[in-house]
Amino acid sequence: MNQGRYVFSQLVDLLPKRVFDNFVTQYDGDKYVKHFTCWNQMLVMMFGQLTNRDSLRDLIITVEAHSSKNYHLGFSKKVTRSNLSKANEKRDYRIFEDFAYYLIDVARRKRNNIDFEINGNVYAFDSTTIDLCLSVFWWAKFRKHKAGIKINTLFDIKTQIPSYLNICNAAKHDVNAMDNIPYEAGAYYVFDRAYLDFTRLNRITQLESYFVIRSKKNIKFTVTFSNNVNCDSSIQADQVGFLFGSITSSEYPHKIRKIIYFDKEKKAFYSYFTNNFDLTPEQIAMLYKNRWQIELFFKWMKQHLKIKSFWGETENAVKVQIYTAIITYCLVAIAAHDLNIDRSLYEILQIIGVSVFDKTQIIELLGKTEIIQCKNQKYNQLKLNFF
Repeated sequence: MNQGRYVFSQLVDLLPKRVFDNFVTQYDGDKYVKHFTCWNQMLVMMFGQLTNRDSLRDLIITVEAHSSKNYHLGFSKKVTRSNLSKANEKRDYRIFEDFAYYLIDVARRKRNNIDFEINGNVYAFDSTTIDLCLSVFWWAKFRKHKAGIKINTLFDIKTQIPSYLNICNAAKHDVNAMDNIPYEAGAYYVFDRAYLDFTRLNRITQLESYFVIRSKKNIKFTVTFSNNVNCDSSIQADQVGFLFGSITSSEYPHKIRKIIYFDKEKKAFYSYFTNNFDLTPEQIAMLYKNRWQIELFFKWMKQHLKIKSFWGETENAVKVQIYTAIITYCLVAIAAHDLNIDRSLYEILQIIGVSVFDKTQIIELLGKTEIIQCKNQKYNQLKLNFF
């Protein structure tokens, strides 16, 4: 990254174009294309994400107003509403999906040194629904007069990066998404009570993984052993036993642990089931408390990444936009790590959003004033290792 280049161009330099080109070749993305390639398409979509464009028309108007900068920003000679709309509609979304997963792996590896109380990977799984207009997005019919899509997400709590996403019709029940989770042996999976399905939880146990899930009131549980708990603690009970009932006992025949926790702030009792018998009850409660981070991610994503107002009407266009949003998120996370920037991702996006045409070095733009000199020495030697 040389001084005098636009901030947007400096950020794009962190992307492994050769890896992206391999995915393009795999899906024939640039077949019969002369000017507006898949790479140009992705950069224009990322530009729209970073500058908070509300619509396709808004995005194109902004790009056309700065058409003299198109070459330096990595766009094609001429970006029009029709060629971007057609590209989002026709080009295989799997190009952007595979590239998003590649960046997810890179971001998780780089941010995996974050200290956490528990060894092993910790994931929270949940979904968010995005409402759509039925008359426009007819393919996503949800209810009689409503359309919508659901994004099922497996969120890596340690790295703050989504490790798995599944985009489906909003009518699909949440528990069905558990069948597609790429479980890892020894990892922890935290669920809300909407995912309380003991057949699927039994599969997690058989795969030698661990789950923590909030219980429902009507679950029948017989206690065979109770661990001692501190009377001054928020832990009210730490019990081991079995589920009983003609259905639940056959769905989950193993012993199971139940933790009852009292939240002093909300003055409410919560009960959790888990198949882990080694962690302390406080750690089990802490794991579930960290599940809230995925809710914050959904809130942040809807507020600051452009996925609520879509720039295309087809299913392919919607998926292209969502995966481009994830690419943008991961790129910012990677840049923050490699440049050792002590700012939140929200702050970084806000600063970059109003500085895409600035020619200041990113490290000077985002770094703290008192440590810029020290960081500049590292910055000049920086080269991301994507391979």
